[in-house]
Amino acid sequence: MKADDLREAYLAFYESKGCVRRPSDVLVPRWDPSVLFTPAGMNQFKDHFLGKCKLDFTRATTCQKCLRTGDIDNVGRTARHHTFFEMLGNFSFGDYFKREAIHWAWEFLTSRKWLGIAPEKLSITVYQDDDEAFRIWADEVGVPVGKISRMGEDDNFWPAGAPTQGPDGVCGPCSEIFYAMPDGSDVEIWNLVFTQFNRQGSPPDNLSPLPSRNIDTGMGLERTCAMLQGVDSNFHIDILRPLVDAVGEVCSKHYVPADDDGRRMRRIADHVRACTFAIHENVLPGNNEEKYVVKRLLRRAVLDGRQMGMSAPFLYKLPGMVASLMQRPYPELADSVDRVAAVIKREEESFLATIDGGLERINKLFAGLGTSSTAAVGGSDAADLYTTYGFPPELLQTLAAERNIGFDWEGFRLAMEEHGQRSGAGNRGEVFASGPLDALKKALHGSEFLGYDTLRAEGKVLGIIARDQLCDSLSADGSDAPVTVVLDQTPFYGESGGQVGDTGWLEWEAAGPDAPPNLGPGRFEVLDTHREGGFMLHIGHLRSGSLDLGGVVTATVNADRRGAIRRAHSATHLIHAALQHHLGRHAVQQGSKVDADLLRFDFSHTKPVGRETLDAIESMVNSHVLSAVPVGARLLPLADARHEGAMMLFGEKYPDVVRMVSMEGISRELCGGTHVTNSGQIGQVRLTAEESVSAGTRRVTAVTGLKALERFRQVEGLLAEAAGTLRVPVSEVPARLAAVAKELKELKKAKPAAAAATLSVDDLLAAATTIGDTRIVIADAGGADVPAMRQCIDLLRRKASPVAVFFGSVEGDKVTLVAGISRELEERGVSAGTWIREPAGIVGGKGGGRPDLAQAGGKLAAKLPEALAAAKKAIEASLTK
Repeated sequence: MKADDLREAYLAFYESKGCVRRPSDVLVPRWDPSVLFTPAGMNQFKDHFLGKCKLDFTRATTCQKCLRTGDIDNVGRTARHHTFFEMLGNFSFGDYFKREAIHWAWEFLTSRKWLGIAPEKLSITVYQDDDEAFRIWADEVGVPVGKISRMGEDDNFWPAGAPTQGPDGVCGPCSEIFYAMPDGSDVEIWNLVFTQFNRQGSPPDNLSPLPSRNIDTGMGLERTCAMLQGVDSNFHIDILRPLVDAVGEVCSKHYVPADDDGRRMRRIADHVRACTFAIHENVLPGNNEEKYVVKRLLRRAVLDGRQMGMSAPFLYKLPGMVASLMQRPYPELADSVDRVAAVIKREEESFLATIDGGLERINKLFAGLGTSSTAAVGGSDAADLYTTYGFPPELLQTLAAERNIGFDWEGFRLAMEEHGQRSGAGNRGEVFASGPLDALKKALHGSEFLGYDTLRAEGKVLGIIARDQLCDSLSADGSDAPVTVVLDQTPFYGESGGQVGDTGWLEWEAAGPDAPPNLGPGRFEVLDTHREGGFMLHIGHLRSGSLDLGGVVTATVNADRRGAIRRAHSATHLIHAALQHHLGRHAVQQGSKVDADLLRFDFSHTKPVGRETLDAIESMVNSHVLSAVPVGARLLPLADARHEGAMMLFGEKYPDVVRMVSMEGISRELCGGTHVTNSGQIGQVRLTAEESVSAGTRRVTAVTGLKALERFRQVEGLLAEAAGTLRVPVSEVPARLAAVAKELKELKKAKPAAAAATLSVDDLLAAATTIGDTRIVIADAGGADVPAMRQCIDLLRRKASPVAVFFGSVEGDKVTLVAGISRELEERGVSAGTWIREPAGIVGGKGGGRPDLAQAGGKLAAKLPEALAAAKKAIEASLTK
């Protein structure tokens, strides 16, 4: 069975079961900051699984394009690993569950109507405690008990290890289906995940049933194809083997699967396929995040080519083959092949300019390290190879590993800081997720926070971190590089729970004979405070003096700023309560940012909040402010807080003892932040905006205290200015603006009509050029709209056929292009859709349409003359072939 046929069969099968066929999500989900590339089929349904959006369907099926780099070193070496792959999936959001998921998977695999796999070729694993799944497989499906294995939570639970290791939140057992390959190995082809529990706390009894259970399954397209096509490697299936052979052709190499060049050719095929899809979505090679991934993949492929004797660019010749092999599911690739090839060629040329020098340097480096078991590439060498020769550190690490040589990642990061650059290497994460802070974590127990009760306190210096290294002392040297100071106790609040960190000063006096070892008086300005692993990290600059490990400092928080933050944080609790009162209990917090007299608050809601409702929410909040309600906080067991009705956020992990902030009769929330002591201290709250963040999530922003007063004055000033400009009293500004808007609308309506009147058919034909029997009309249509330009094209086709017409129109900074040809030209193979592509690119857009009529838009109005010239050149070339 061909890959295209398998893909279609799977989707059709699940459509027959009531699933809605959904298209693949994009490869680069910019709406989801937690990932660089789409890693799985369920990614586009995150909001569905979490209940954050209205469900237009409760069953779905997809074939999702995915990209992962976690196993990149195995690509080409094994038969099953890829960076880019397709994942077939079916999903249920509170609809069908375990029984249907199991029965349907078996039906699709074994029924002669579908894949027709012999049942004896298949074996099953289930989670060790999932008796329900075991019974369904054994008693209902009829799989022999000897073919069903019970596995632990690390193998058959999602997330892996969740019951005992966490995290808290939605989770569930899974069941995997394996196929027995001819070589005796068992290959996993399908994973059925049954999300049926909510994990809270430590075992036992920490898995409670979800009220709405979900299904998330994934079947790898490539490995299932390999099974059905009877080949020993995913790279030998019908949508990959031709690409591997094409690599061999451009490299003048015969493909031998078992040799080193065969491994290189498979890796090149994989990486070019991945980069073709990524660049198609405008992810260009670069130095950070997803751009760095593309750069890394391309440079790995260039190196493989160089090791096979390729000294000139060659990868750019392969995207056309990728587009051809993937044409049926992804026809859009064909439109960007030339652009993708150009990007790849530029990156090849850039790396090839330095690769030989880099390889020579690497070989000398490896020779100098010898064969010792402790040999490792130094960080400075790796950084120099990256900055001078463009060798990604991961690529250097791979080459070193092939010779059993280690790699100093920590040294590389430090060396790159000295270079003042970021390599883009590694994953997203906290600045101090590893390194010097780890050493403090092992030796010490963290910082005690005193800031609920005081803004000034003494603390002992436990750690000084400069240039990502622990230091024994620090002297003021005028450096711009931030320094981190860790104290045993501090009044400074570290950024967490949406609340920003405190600012202020650490100060100390001159050391006396019995004083701790500070080296004289000094001041350290704290510009930010982070919380990491139980420590408060005071980040800033030493302004004067010297500081020694073990010294005692006086830590003083900026009181005015902390007061403004307290006002904003307490206001978020009032806003949360008011949203739930006016919108419903579903309007729960999804995120927040609390700054000095400024806040934003994200909440669950499926539609915009109307102006009247926002006014009512704002009035309720300010009513609570004026009531000067007491605000208190206390520590209590989590169970007691839940019993008292404290707000619990879905998916949040809470300790056994929690801090509950209460506003008498209004709100109870678990919160570690700082707050006012009564609501009257907030002063005033003004909502400034309401907007959508994502499907099912809305956001309000607000100002409090002095910023609310500033906002009032700003709005008053703008109204007064508008009234002066319009020469009316403030009370009449809305009516006058409405009248002006109406006048502008009428003028805009009149402009295209006036422009269209200039499109005289006779004048256009008089100015036309002729090639053979065809007239070519290319003109700037002024501000004519699309209907007017299309109407003129129709008139020209009736009056002067055969004819080719191309119009460009500018309205503000927007460019509209329309191309049309008569039927005679269409029959000769001319296409308006093809004709319009190059001019569309010139004005910064893209477009298409029917062979006889096409349309495009762009934003580079100044380039319209260039686009019209390109259109003239293109049609003349088409007509003179």
